Amino acid sequence: MQFAELVATYDKLAATTKRLEMRQILAELFQRLPPDEIAEAVYLSQGLLRPEFEGIELGVAGQLARRALADALGIPEEKVAQHVRQSGDLGTTAAELAAGGPSGGEGAGRTSTVREVYAALLAIATASGDGSQKKKIELLAEVLRGAGPSEAKYLTRLVLGQLRLGVGTQTILDSLADAFAPGDKAARLPIENAYNVSSDLGLVATSLAKDGLPGLQGIHLQVGRPIRPMLAERSPDLVDVLKRMDGGAALEYKYDGLRIQAHIPATGPAKLFSRRLEEMSAQFPELIEELPKVITTRPAIVEGECVSVSPETGELQPFQEISRRRGRKYDLERMQAEVPVRLFLFDVLLAGDEESAELDFPARRHRLEKILAPTDRVQLATQRVVASVEEATAFFDESIADGCEGVMAKSLAAGSRYRAGARGFWWIKYKREYTISLADSIDGVVVGAFHGRGRRAGAFGAFLLATYNRQSDLYETFCKAGSGFDDAQLAEMPKRLERFRSPESPKNVSSSIVPDQWFRPGLVLEVRGAELSLSAIHRAAFGAVRPGAGFALRFPRFTGNFREDKGPEEATTADELVKLYTSQVRHHAVEGPGDAG
Repeated sequence: MQFAELVATYDKLAATTKRLEMRQILAELFQRLPPDEIAEAVYLSQGLLRPEFEGIELGVAGQLARRALADALGIPEEKVAQHVRQSGDLGTTAAELAAGGPSGGEGAGRTSTVREVYAALLAIATASGDGSQKKKIELLAEVLRGAGPSEAKYLTRLVLGQLRLGVGTQTILDSLADAFAPGDKAARLPIENAYNVSSDLGLVATSLAKDGLPGLQGIHLQVGRPIRPMLAERSPDLVDVLKRMDGGAALEYKYDGLRIQAHIPATGPAKLFSRRLEEMSAQFPELIEELPKVITTRPAIVEGECVSVSPETGELQPFQEISRRRGRKYDLERMQAEVPVRLFLFDVLLAGDEESAELDFPARRHRLEKILAPTDRVQLATQRVVASVEEATAFFDESIADGCEGVMAKSLAAGSRYRAGARGFWWIKYKREYTISLADSIDGVVVGAFHGRGRRAGAFGAFLLATYNRQSDLYETFCKAGSGFDDAQLAEMPKRLERFRSPESPKNVSSSIVPDQWFRPGLVLEVRGAELSLSAIHRAAFGAVRPGAGFALRFPRFTGNFREDKGPEEATTADELVKLYTSQVRHHAVEGPGDAG
């Protein structure tokens, strides 16, 4: 397929905000693509070059992209910079300057195929070593040279990580179902299951394009390719937890750390992936060394929580301590001494040649116990099977005394298999904060910012936050948060948000509030508040409880926790807000509005 055809599809997507229309546009594209090219087109449509867990980024900053564009068009870089200051977007600048180039945009770029453009972008991403920045500029200039206006626009946005089509994972999954199993409503589930097991939309698309739905049967767990984690529901009290689990459950400590998925091959070093499937092996070299020693059956995929421990007492430390290890590339020996860690394993997905995900939870726990030779550094998560509220309460109190957040309840029933990428009441979390009227903190996605006043003048003073709605694939606002930030955090926010900056409201954001600056969904913050209320202004779960009303968080306050372990699609969802609100209403009904909190 010619790259110009793919770009024409992007122009159609950019021209609509209707989800069904987007699905149809993408489905038509997927049907036209040859099976050996569809993966490249899917990755590019995600704004990627490879699955996210491979960590391949183009690594082209705005300044380098401006230089490459100036070189490609044979104009001074200052002219490009001046145009960007007027347009606010380098992609728009690329299109407009290319249209006014020597060829006037006519016939340009039409001889490049999707595969050729993809290969060039991959070469840019993988250029390294001395002179790599110069090499990236040269390669990008070559791709841009002679590109037509639309091609130049999307090429520029791709290398900057700012494709801005408003297309999320759920929309692509829906489109694949429409393309390769039209009319089959049941097809969506196996397609999503294949993605949850592989975390690779390109692989799923290729399998469908070659062999249809039967092709998905060849997608299995594989060491080195992370599975999307199973998620837990929330509950307001332990009575409700046991009621939902038919009177009995396995309770585990809910550790205050980083969730880690460890992949241990038959030979060679292990790999560690975060909850959002980013590889973080380099940050925990001691675990990389230890895991092959303590896991007796390999290859293996196990899950656990990595917690900081006090170097003096061995006591568990709060999340803020282990967060010092995130993203560390240098001074690792010092950090290992200052912030030692312990990994508490709670599940096994693969052991030897046997996949465990389809086993019920008790069988998975038994298998994990068999393959682990615990040490001080890698241990089993503390667990107790309980059959009464009294037993559950005693275990909960023990977990708090040992420095944990609360407990995770896991079903012992038949059918308690590992549901990759799904959230349900097979796992329920109950935390110590659940004694206040609002049952939990909320992980919100920053979609906008407001200029500060007074002492905050010249900086952002508050932020517009949204929750994620899986059904609509939209981010819906629920609060404007300005409290809880210290001066250092406020000073840091522009840098954290720069790569998500948008000149206009992102297409996948639903908001009736217009901030001073829009941002594409990317940065996740943890906030707390007094309660959830119904609001005609905010759009979160709009109409779910009352027509014409969404949810708003009253008195929101940033907890200080940047949820770097979560991507925007893993933020609190609209469905979770409904459950939090319902839980809150029940709490008020029992205690009375004057007593709750």
